[in-house]
Amino acid sequence: MKTLGVVANCEKPRAAEVLKRLQEAARRGGLELLPEEATCKLMGVPSPGHWNGLLSRVEALLVLGGDGTMLRAVRELEGREMPLMGVNLGSLGFLTSVTEDRLERAVDCLASGDYCTSERTLIECRTVRQGQIVEHHKVLNDIVITAIRPRVATLRMAVNGEEVGDFVCDGLIVSTPTGSTGHSLSAGGPVLLPKARVFVVSLICPHTLSTRPLVVPDDARIEIWMAGRSSGATLAADGQVTHPLAPGETVEIEKSPRAVKLIHLPGYSHFAVLRQKLHWRGSNV
Repeated sequence: MKTLGVVANCEKPRAAEVLKRLQEAARRGGLELLPEEATCKLMGVPSPGHWNGLLSRVEALLVLGGDGTMLRAVRELEGREMPLMGVNLGSLGFLTSVTEDRLERAVDCLASGDYCTSERTLIECRTVRQGQIVEHHKVLNDIVITAIRPRVATLRMAVNGEEVGDFVCDGLIVSTPTGSTGHSLSAGGPVLLPKARVFVVSLICPHTLSTRPLVVPDDARIEIWMAGRSSGATLAADGQVTHPLAPGETVEIEKSPRAVKLIHLPGYSHFAVLRQKLHWRGSNV
């Protein structure tokens, strides 16, 4: 690679210092950096122009921050198949697989082409009211529908046109394999491997002990709408964009024909990430 786009969470305390190291490493490796506007200001360099124009000139995006920064970068790609590498300046970092101390190695690997990639499923989510599309999102992690507090919602779900059931709950999560270690895991959902071709549906505080997470093929079409006397709910796409749902509005979810390609250092292991982030240590006996 010769040209990298750069997106940073400029509110991170160490962002300016890490960006300076990035500039020095890129200079040594002969890489051109094209930062987004906010990142340009922190780096003290002129803006390379409009974001859409920048994306047409780069071969990959280097994202410095946490998982939220990665999700923002994916959202701003608007479905473009641009590979991303994440450098973790946060605390958890499932998506940002490169630690801060390996930044220079990451730049060297990008310059030499010595890296591996993993392809991640995207969700296409539409909200439809009276036959008209109201909102449209491309989602890497999850769609979360939550009841307007302190009330619960009755959510009705169908898969491929077949009714699954009505669920009285505080909310519902439809997650990709990538997002299975996020909100879905906290709600009792399973850990899915990135290559799994499924979605998982997890309920938030269901008002019955018999309800369990549901795993469906990712070629299925999932529809969710409010039933009964539900007064309203809120939809969140990757925790980045939220908007209210009204009675009579249907959420349609299916696999996107596009995918997200994540770049990792050689030797990357998803199981190693799970062991580290979820503190899998085995028996203490």
